[in-house]
Amino acid sequence: MDIIICEKNFRGDKDYIRGNLIRDSIFELIKNDNPGFTKNCYIRQEEVNRYRNIHLRKLIKQEKGNFDELDKDVINAISNRNVISDNIEDDWDEGLSYGQKTADKVATFGGSWTFILSFGVFIFIWMAINVWLLTKRPFDPYPFILLNLILSTLAAIQAPIIMMSQNRQEDKDRKRGENDYKVNLKAELEIKLLHEKLDHLILSQNKRILEIQELQTDYLEDIIQQMGTNKKEDAES
Repeated sequence: MDIIICEKNFRGDKDYIRGNLIRDSIFELIKNDNPGFTKNCYIRQEEVNRYRNIHLRKLIKQEKGNFDELDKDVINAISNRNVISDNIEDDWDEGLSYGQKTADKVATFGGSWTFILSFGVFIFIWMAINVWLLTKRPFDPYPFILLNLILSTLAAIQAPIIMMSQNRQEDKDRKRGENDYKVNLKAELEIKLLHEKLDHLILSQNKRILEIQELQTDYLEDIIQQMGTNKKEDAES
């Protein structure tokens, strides 16, 4: 089937759109590639969608100056009328392994007041046992070398676990930021397209109103002319 049809007797179908129903910005893109395309011609819906994508790419380049994968996702979502927002939290938690979940729990517990108070109580009890209860034969006498070894080992193990959790949190924040960017960009482009559609609709309505007014003026002129002819005939009779 032809992409563009300009036959006068063509009545169109659901796969074709008439030129006067296409926004001016899209119409100019089509006309640049197809000089014979006019407001009375018909073009396939698929081809209109392709030119809409081209128009969206130009809008993004005007705003950002470049074009990346995130922008492609936004354009595809607008073209296919898909919802682009994702639930990052649920998708992210479902993809975590047992070790990653354990690291997050360790990092959460290690950065809480519960850990600080409980570990402070443990250190106090350790020191009290070795200073007061086992004064003759303490298993870790002052300066508590075994306790320092335990603290150093705990810090050495806890630090990379917390860093693993923080790196994953940064990845989650990055994904969340990308999702917010795509949603905001899609909303901005949709608003621009909506403004263009409203402007095109208002312009089309104004043209139709002018045509109706011109027809009404013609009718009034015919009525006035007819009334003048009738008066002239009455006067002659």
